[in-house]
Amino acid sequence: MSQPGQKTAIVTGASSGIGLATAKALSAVGYRVFGTSRRAASLPGLPVTMLTCDLTDEASIADLVASVLDETGRIDLLVNNAGFGISGGAEESSDAQAKALFDVNLFGAIRAIRAVLPAMRRQGRGRIVNISSVLGLIPAPYMALYAASKHALEGYSESLDHEVRGQGIRVTLVEPAYTRTSFDQNLVRPDVPLGLYAEARAEADKVLREVMATADAPEVVAHIVVAAATAATPRRRYTAGRMARQVSLLRRFVPANLFDKSLRKQMRLAN
Repeated sequence: MSQPGQKTAIVTGASSGIGLATAKALSAVGYRVFGTSRRAASLPGLPVTMLTCDLTDEASIADLVASVLDETGRIDLLVNNAGFGISGGAEESSDAQAKALFDVNLFGAIRAIRAVLPAMRRQGRGRIVNISSVLGLIPAPYMALYAASKHALEGYSESLDHEVRGQGIRVTLVEPAYTRTSFDQNLVRPDVPLGLYAEARAEADKVLREVMATADAPEVVAHIVVAAATAATPRRRYTAGRMARQVSLLRRFVPANLFDKSLRKQMRLAN
């Protein structure tokens, strides 16, 4: 049960990975946390209430928000974390596959935000934290659609923050790099694969497997989410982890041609 004055948070995609770590971290600092997943899930022994929600369905999101408001009467924080990636050349995905990715990664977040804004506005305060990625800042060969969805989320979030700031609501981004979750294992394969890209696609998958071996724990990202959620004056962007900070700095200050060469070297792409 919520305590009087206890803040309420919704975390999408909370059954595992960054979402689960974030739900735990928010609960530890006093939030009443509601996590979502597409399919029914429970987290025995954890103070997190799991609810089913399909982010591609406005009615499902409306039911989620209504349930939380019926239970607590307030929504102080929304963390948009749910999403997935496609591993393959940009032209190897059909329109349908590309739209499915954007429907979750971008429009799912937009739908959830639209659903919570009225409650936050009535309260005169609220915080929205969107989980982006360093791939929202840099190119991502063989994950172009995922990168595009995160670039779009970045532009949307920063624009929205300006629109709702006068209503007491702030929108901020958290940008992780590689994180030890099941993300890489759950990557969707392109639905129109081309032999032209087979070798490069396989090499990109190999690079990803290698970097995941030393990736940050999801708790690193969760710690930054808590900071973004609780800061009196939040920043627009928070990098999460050492690699994310390095990439962000390099993108901002290294000449474009040098950054381009470094990226291609890391991805083992011929110059």
